[in-house]
Amino acid sequence: MKINNIDNGKVFDFGKTSAEYAKYRDIYPEKLYEKLYKLGVGRKNTSWLDIGTGTGVLPFNLCNYGASITGVDISESQIEVAKTLTIEKGVNNVSFLVSPAETTLFEDNSFECITAAQCFWYFDRDKIIDEIKRLIKPGGVFVKIYMSYTLDDEIAKKSHELVKKLNKNWTPGASGAKDMYNHPFKNGKLDIFECKIPFTRESWHGRMSACRGTMASMDERTLGKWDKKHKELLSDYPDNFEIKHKVYIASYKF
Repeated sequence: MKINNIDNGKVFDFGKTSAEYAKYRDIYPEKLYEKLYKLGVGRKNTSWLDIGTGTGVLPFNLCNYGASITGVDISESQIEVAKTLTIEKGVNNVSFLVSPAETTLFEDNSFECITAAQCFWYFDRDKIIDEIKRLIKPGGVFVKIYMSYTLDDEIAKKSHELVKKLNKNWTPGASGAKDMYNHPFKNGKLDIFECKIPFTRESWHGRMSACRGTMASMDERTLGKWDKKHKELLSDYPDNFEIKHKVYIASYKF
């Protein structure tokens, strides 16, 4: 994927991160899921579409409430991992399809709920707005979510700086955070909170490796350098620590 206003137009592919994303990016706090459920996400007897679903992190964490859930993503690799996890987890109310979010084949008014986590700014804005309007049922809700570490923590800051040093085109955080203030529909409500998320040295390394600035866009040689240098950086810290994150939830009732 190439988007001119993200990473100075450098190509990135989250499909390269699929296995690591499934293992290390399932880190949303329980507070987020509680807030989403209150907004109507995942409720029993509803149909929910998760666009840009990746490896299905959001659906898998809210599937136990009984909604009928569909996740779509343009990456075949991400969807293959999501389908494998469906079998491994024994989940029978979640299905995944390879599809651009902007041009799905679902019928009009198919879903009470549509979500987009960590991805809305990657879509063709005009097309995705029209598609959400077409797919959402009257009285339904659209929710977009973004979460990022803050640079208040020393470990996060040093990791962030190392990625930037090795990938100078990387424009971390700015696009996602800015998008949360850019409302695609009227009467939007924005909820923001901070939390601390626990990591080990391994899981933090995995989380930082499975991001746009590293595994999704670095060449093999640079990625190898990142892997070595970041592990060396983390060796100076305890094996268990917490990283502060900021969570944004923008919701829109139809």
